[in-house]
Amino acid sequence: MSLIGANILVNGIVQGVGFRPFIHKQITDHSLCGFIRNTSRGVEIEIEGERERVDLFIDELWTHAPALAQIDEVKPVFYRELKGYTDFKILESRFQSMRDTLISPDVALCDDCRRELFDPRNRRYRYPFINCTNCGPRYTIVRDVPYDRKNTTMSAFPLCAPCDAEYHDINDRRYHAQPVCCPECGPALFFYAAGETAPSARGEEALAAAVSLLQNDGIVAVKGLGGIHLAVRAESEKAVLKLRSRKDRGQKPFALMVRDVETAREFCELTGAGESLMTGRERPIVLLKKKEKTAFAAVSENDSLGVMLPYTPLHELLLKDGPRALVMTSANPAEEPILYKNEEALSRLDGLADGFLLHDRPIESRCDDSLLWELDGGPYFARRSRGYAPRPITLPDVNEKEIPHLLALGAEQKGAFALLKDTKVFLSPYIGDMKNAAALLHYEECIRRFEKLFDCPPAALVCDLHPDYASTHYALRRARGENIPCLMVQHHHAHMAAAMADAGIRGRTIGLTWDGAGYGTDGTVWGGEFLLGDEKDFLRAASLRPFRLPGGDLAALEPWRAALSLLEDAGIKDFPLPAEEGKRQTVLAQLKAGVNTPYASSMGRLFDAVSCLLGICGEGSYEGRGAVLLESAADPSENGLLPYEIIQDDRLLFDERPMIRALCRDLEKGTAPSVLAARFMNTIIDMGLRITMRISRESGVRQVVLSGGSFQNMYMLRRLLPALRNKGLSVYHHRRVSPGDEGLVLGQLLIARERLFERKEF
Repeated sequence: MSLIGANILVNGIVQGVGFRPFIHKQITDHSLCGFIRNTSRGVEIEIEGERERVDLFIDELWTHAPALAQIDEVKPVFYRELKGYTDFKILESRFQSMRDTLISPDVALCDDCRRELFDPRNRRYRYPFINCTNCGPRYTIVRDVPYDRKNTTMSAFPLCAPCDAEYHDINDRRYHAQPVCCPECGPALFFYAAGETAPSARGEEALAAAVSLLQNDGIVAVKGLGGIHLAVRAESEKAVLKLRSRKDRGQKPFALMVRDVETAREFCELTGAGESLMTGRERPIVLLKKKEKTAFAAVSENDSLGVMLPYTPLHELLLKDGPRALVMTSANPAEEPILYKNEEALSRLDGLADGFLLHDRPIESRCDDSLLWELDGGPYFARRSRGYAPRPITLPDVNEKEIPHLLALGAEQKGAFALLKDTKVFLSPYIGDMKNAAALLHYEECIRRFEKLFDCPPAALVCDLHPDYASTHYALRRARGENIPCLMVQHHHAHMAAAMADAGIRGRTIGLTWDGAGYGTDGTVWGGEFLLGDEKDFLRAASLRPFRLPGGDLAALEPWRAALSLLEDAGIKDFPLPAEEGKRQTVLAQLKAGVNTPYASSMGRLFDAVSCLLGICGEGSYEGRGAVLLESAADPSENGLLPYEIIQDDRLLFDERPMIRALCRDLEKGTAPSVLAARFMNTIIDMGLRITMRISRESGVRQVVLSGGSFQNMYMLRRLLPALRNKGLSVYHHRRVSPGDEGLVLGQLLIARERLFERKEF
């Protein structure tokens, strides 16, 4: 009999996911001895026994891991001088100066805990903070690694005797579940009425007070996993409009939290793949088509609803006792980050909320809800956050070279950042638009937290080419202060590279990068681009024909400005637009003088302008509203096209002027705006297909990626993808990060890594 020992380091998401009980069972099954412990670098296992059993145990680490675990690496070191272990022990965690462990995202309430929550015989019956090894808070409560209770916000809650017994019982579902607790030893729920400085109710009475307020059309601030939501009864137009008015939300859609899948199916069209995403352990908001376009008009003015299921026990109780559908929107004043502290909520939401349902478990890291569509059976992100962050994405290795730690700072709209450590990319949760001090402060705090948790001080920075972005200012300031390189990357090249990294492809690629705006290498505004290049460099092969944007960024909120510019460009006078005559004349004078009217090839602003011309959206309370309503209005049965031209300049150009003239003529003839909306998007799809095929023929490149915020238009995306593939092209879309600006950090990292290696700066 051949005996051997092995010291094994396991890296990945292996802490807080039931990994040690799993190992204990495997050890018992294989008659091995030794120990296991959490460390700052992962999980360390040392075992001794027969060689065949040791080998089988190591193989099964990959194939029999717990459902929540993500094993990235197993490093065994074998030895023959045995240490004489006679049993298997779980040792105290070991802190090391170097860290190389991953942190699990927050996990929605599991079925076992849900059964206990509603079981009157269970000691955690209706306890709003029930959890186990398979569910509950993770990332949002972690303060440090290893992932032990003392390093989480649960350290303030000493375990009672029954919970302590469960925590130390290897056969219990709550073995080493760091957030484990019960009504005797865990967090408590309390309710404040508006204006009160002390809670008026606790526990069940607090829940009842919140439910009563919701049933009577009140606004309740509800503290969840990663922050505080504002909740109202979704089926009450009065309540929703009150929330919209008090929050100064304009027309931007709200998300719904519904009691169960059956309720979601009653309101929306739900496919099997969509249901799988909705019911998964991440519990994202899933964007679904309404069954009736006019339903929930106060919640969402377009034809879709963002719907999620309860993901905490508190949410389960609220929806069981109260309304079957709640608006759940982030509690944040005017574009600031989501609030997450009790005292902040009570002070800053005064006058907005009618009541506050809060608890005393601190949130260490705020984290907004994730938002996505179902596409090709999987997620297609608008926002990657709770449930997914901070799970890393892996980039392919680079010729076995040592990779420096890199920090990508993103853009400004849909701000985000990402750290590259070895081949792992740690993407931040959703940050938001960084146009105010609070958002920028949150951004910088989150960067510091990530660098600490993942032991990843950057050796170089990478940011957007735009000189006025807050993220660019941060990058340049920090690079100077720390004397490290800072690489500036063009916005749309980063979009293309992000899609390549997301798909795991390399080499020469055609990138359709369509969005609202990005700073071009020529100093103009880009946004409707066809790039030809790779992860190092690119050329601008084609674009929309540039047109002037009167007022620059103001055109994003006042689509009539771009519409008027396109009308002038097409030689059309006196077309009715939703603008006062004085403003119209001022803009015409601007266009004539070329004052504050930068040239732009923006796909987003083209969509806004057409939406305005068709009378669908004259003004936008949020960027992209015109495009969203245009998509919603389109007749899906219409297959017609509008005329356009492709002209050759220093690059191929889509000349939209014939299309604009035809739109105006057809509208004057009485053609329905819904038909023209569809024809416009069909024309953009046709143009995208023709130009891509021409670039492919001339370059020999057959690999295509689609990225940029305009590819959140599902009408266009679901038609352009098969059209390109039917031509024999290999076409890739995003699957793990958003196609919008939030996701371009992945491309910034890929480009920076390749260029820095090429320059031999490391």
